[in-house]
Amino acid sequence: MEPGTGSSTDQSWTPSRVRRTASATVGLLMAVWVIDYVDRTMVAIALPFIGEEFDLSKTEQGWLVTTFALAYLVFQVPGGMLADRFGAKRLLLVSLLLWSAFTALTGAMWGFFALVAVRGLFGVAQALFPGASFKALAERTTPDRRATAAGSMLASNSLGAGLAPLVVAPVLLAFGWRDTFWIVAGAGALVGTLLWALLPRPLPARLSEPDTADDAPAPGIARVLRSAAVWKFAALFCATNMLVYGLITWVPSYLIEERGISLLGTGLATAIPSLVMTVTTFVGGVLFDRWFYYRARVLVIPVLLVAAVMLLLMLRAGSAVEFTIYQTLAMGVAGLSTMSVLGMPVRALPRAVIGSGMGVVNVGGQVAGVVAPVLMGFLVDRFSYTAAFGFLIGTTVLGALIATWVPQRPERFELADGPAGPAT
Repeated sequence: MEPGTGSSTDQSWTPSRVRRTASATVGLLMAVWVIDYVDRTMVAIALPFIGEEFDLSKTEQGWLVTTFALAYLVFQVPGGMLADRFGAKRLLLVSLLLWSAFTALTGAMWGFFALVAVRGLFGVAQALFPGASFKALAERTTPDRRATAAGSMLASNSLGAGLAPLVVAPVLLAFGWRDTFWIVAGAGALVGTLLWALLPRPLPARLSEPDTADDAPAPGIARVLRSAAVWKFAALFCATNMLVYGLITWVPSYLIEERGISLLGTGLATAIPSLVMTVTTFVGGVLFDRWFYYRARVLVIPVLLVAAVMLLLMLRAGSAVEFTIYQTLAMGVAGLSTMSVLGMPVRALPRAVIGSGMGVVNVGGQVAGVVAPVLMGFLVDRFSYTAAFGFLIGTTVLGALIATWVPQRPERFELADGPAGPAT
């Protein structure tokens, strides 16, 4: 337990101090998530060069992404449990320093199997981060603003994915793919140091979880793992995250190989959709907190169906510019649904187990990271890029169908041993 989490009558926690604590926390976590996604997605920019150097097929290139995603998936729940046990701040620093080390080692590898091994270790290190970040956020924000805060934090995922090609492509051209990994690793270590020094103290429990007494017994991880609601949201996150993982992994190779776009042009084209998604993810968090907290599916289902239509139009695009426009619309519209997918568990889970609970939900999202890169690489090898991107249309429609099944109200987000009852 970190300081400030016990019962308190400390009157120094004024509304302005609570707001400053939330703002500083969100700002710092956004900076780390940006580095997280730059580290994670820059391998997609480097894939054509890594593939050429080591003579790798598209399926083998997909495995470099999927190996990371598989390790990232497996260690989500253990990472969340460690955050709940040892505190968010310690685990945030350990995760960032470890993944920066493995980013640097990626640039020193000598063959396919060595790359697969180090990308797997990179995935383990990064898996410690999401649960710790959600726990840090829950400890330092009030429930009525938590989805907005989480939307801001997760908007930095798209920001990192958007900045990655703009930053990585010129550095890769100037220094080569190996040195690029070393440079980004140094930036990660620097941000980790700043996070440790500047992260504010947690709010007292009476502010961050006002409906629970400070001395109330905390639910255990077993109740989280038995919660049908948690696993339903994991399934929904899996289906919706296919779109993001699939596009950020394979669009750079598609534009270079099929459309003949230069590396710098590809960097710009792949940045635009992610930067737009940055804005819409934040907007989606505000919409959820203000209007859709009790009726998230009213937003999620139409948004995902529109995103599927945009993907279909993307497949029929006659030029690279038209392709990028429809990709931008698909990712931008999908971004509006992100916090409607994650907002309920972020607000409903007790902060004592939010690391573990969001670890479970994130397992679903990372199944997409395991499946989409390698399956789409296989579809490109066996059929075409059209077949690979068509797969994303099906998973996006599936997400809209799953959204009809998940709970809509916090009282249906059951952690007790008894049945939760039907979702409403």
